Amino acid sequence: MATGTLTIDLDAICANWRAMDRATAASVQTAAVVKADAYGLGAARVARALAQAGARRFFVAATEEGAALRQILGPGPEISVLSGHMAGDTDMIGDLDLVPMLNSLDQITRHLETLPGRPFGIQLDTGMNRLGMEPDDWAAVAGIVLEARPQLLMSHLACSDMPDADLNLQQLDTFRALTDGLGIARSLSATGGILLGPDYHFDLTRPGIGLYGGDPFAQAQKVVTLSLPIIQTRMVEAGEYVGYAMGWQATAPTHVATLAAGYADGLPRALSGKATVWAGDIPCPVLGRVSMDMIAADISHLAEVPDALDILGPQQGVDDLAAIAGTIGYEILTSLGARYARRYVSGTSA
Repeated sequence: MATGTLTIDLDAICANWRAMDRATAASVQTAAVVKADAYGLGAARVARALAQAGARRFFVAATEEGAALRQILGPGPEISVLSGHMAGDTDMIGDLDLVPMLNSLDQITRHLETLPGRPFGIQLDTGMNRLGMEPDDWAAVAGIVLEARPQLLMSHLACSDMPDADLNLQQLDTFRALTDGLGIARSLSATGGILLGPDYHFDLTRPGIGLYGGDPFAQAQKVVTLSLPIIQTRMVEAGEYVGYAMGWQATAPTHVATLAAGYADGLPRALSGKATVWAGDIPCPVLGRVSMDMIAADISHLAEVPDALDILGPQQGVDDLAAIAGTIGYEILTSLGARYARRYVSGTSA
């Protein structure tokens, strides 16, 4: 094959969800965030596996994602939409039994007028200044909204991957001030918030990146392996160059492999001259620039030419690769290209 193979370990995703679930009290529900097509890994397979593992509530970013997920999961599991109730979403929300997390006065009005009596949640801004109702706006409408009985009051931590950040405690205090004593289920924490401890857990948690093997869940099982086929090899003599703009020059005869993947497949151009691919546990440096469809690697030290080299796997996870590129694991995962052959592994089946 002239495209890479992305192997996704569904058992590892489910094990990570169970670990997140065990990190909270039995009274705390553990949801699963499967937005962006399950962080690029394929919601059709990932969400089904998580439902079989015990997840009964799922979060997506947009109503369209919720509609697709309902077709995947069927009736039963609750699907919450973080962007709320946007104009034009009413039919999908109503017909497919989605639960919007309302973020503004306009969304509250839209939902209560067009879908009266249908479930909803409220998202509050506690200091991230990204999405959710401001405290003053919430104070103005809380009485009306609470009469309609929202299913959930939620907010989102801005610095949960920075345990010592003062903003974590500030947001916790604000969330409590806005929601204490209301008798409505509450949710503040995604993966990082779960790891901050019980004070942040409330009634429901929403792990996302931790399910997929990413930081800050350091104990997460690795989920993905990305193997890139070698499509050609050559000897490059001393003084010759490899790749665009003479990106790398050989100082000695070098056995170079050309691999089938590039920035069109989600490998950032920032990896140029910095990344490593792996033959088992043997590192092979990437040479020169990452181009649209190809990268080159030094395989001079390998006893045999393998069929493929791994850029993600046991030796190099998504956060390791992201650090090399100066980004985060989220971006690596969600950018993995459509050309890869996706292979799902669960138990002994693939």
